[in-house]
Amino acid sequence: MSTDAPYPSGSRGISREAQSSIFRAGISGARPRVPVDPARLAKAARRALSTEAYAYLAGGAGSERTQAANRRAFERWQVWPRPLRDVSSRDLWTTLLGRRLPSPLILAPLGVMELAHPEADLAVARAAASAGVPAVLSGQASFPMEESAAAAPGGPRMFQLYWSASDELNESLVRRAEACGCSAIVVTLDTHLLGWRTRDLDLGYLPFTRGLGIAQYTSDPVFQRLVDERARDSAPAEAPPVRLTPRTVAAGITIARKGRRLTGGGLRESLRSPLPRAAVETFLDVFSTPALTWERLARIRSWTSLPVILKGIVHPDDAERTVAEGYDGVWVSNHGGRQIDRSVPTLDVLPEVAARVEGRVPVIVDSGVRSGADVAVALALGADLVALGRPYAYGLAVAGEPGVAEVIRNVLAELDITLGLSGHTAVSELGPASLRRAD
Repeated sequence: MSTDAPYPSGSRGISREAQSSIFRAGISGARPRVPVDPARLAKAARRALSTEAYAYLAGGAGSERTQAANRRAFERWQVWPRPLRDVSSRDLWTTLLGRRLPSPLILAPLGVMELAHPEADLAVARAAASAGVPAVLSGQASFPMEESAAAAPGGPRMFQLYWSASDELNESLVRRAEACGCSAIVVTLDTHLLGWRTRDLDLGYLPFTRGLGIAQYTSDPVFQRLVDERARDSAPAEAPPVRLTPRTVAAGITIARKGRRLTGGGLRESLRSPLPRAAVETFLDVFSTPALTWERLARIRSWTSLPVILKGIVHPDDAERTVAEGYDGVWVSNHGGRQIDRSVPTLDVLPEVAARVEGRVPVIVDSGVRSGADVAVALALGADLVALGRPYAYGLAVAGEPGVAEVIRNVLAELDITLGLSGHTAVSELGPASLRRAD
């Protein structure tokens, strides 16, 4: 076993290390920084977050039936233990696109992490790097990708591209990702229209209208040019009237503060400048396009030599075409239930997608993953890697970078325990025979 693993292998493993650390600290009355139980973790995050922040991070589309279906899909499977096997040495190692990784866990891209903690993506990047877990830098990040890369220079990372209405902007973002050391581009396909997110609608809250979560854009030279053009060409009368309230003033200050990257000045100068508001309006105009097709997507090959993974695949036919078109990975996702109410649960379609891909490219899955046991089930049903989303955002909200690190540790520790107690010594041994249907 390689000596550069962030967690011990063999008979101790990360599970025993985590348990020993928690129980030893408990002798003096100390408890984990974040709740270990996923439900209690979500409740702790709700207490730590504002109403708007929690609604944005926790909410889903419509009546949130897709979110519930994602969890029910996991409940339909049981791990089928096989004792009397030597599991004294366990191996969580795997590979992705030729790179050896200490576990099959990755962090899904989550936007606007400043809603959870001021250090946002920087804290997430450092925590992921300390565990050797790849972090997918969000296209809707609170810090530019270059700053996240600098915060965790040795950490494996990829970049999530939301395909905008400007291909010049798309190309610029992709080239920046390659330049800052990202190992792949993850194109998110299922947000060409914004989902009907009832919690946000009831609150009248979208963070992007406050200038939050658009740092990848305001730091981009192409986007900056678009903003300059808009500010120069737009007459003040074109802006829709807004009722002046304390909330309006607070939103204006936030927009100005977030726009200082464009003005190069302080808060007072940004409040006077048209650029911060123009940046928000430009973002809302170009963020995504419902005109994205397979033919247009192919343009990315002229922008980068990096592997390209398609995220948002839930139909076997689309998975097969992903491989046929020469893309490098299939990411099975319904955006954590945030885009379509009554969408298919990802775990239910995972076996069909994996069967169609036939191991030709990696298959990644997310949506509904809450624990190490969930990771084991997803791996057994055909995933090569499993992406964690909301739980690490909750850890960030409760305890910052250490909270993210503990959530990662807890998921991997339970995966290690599940692997050993089910009679396996490596994640590669998990398969359909490791499970039994509960219904």
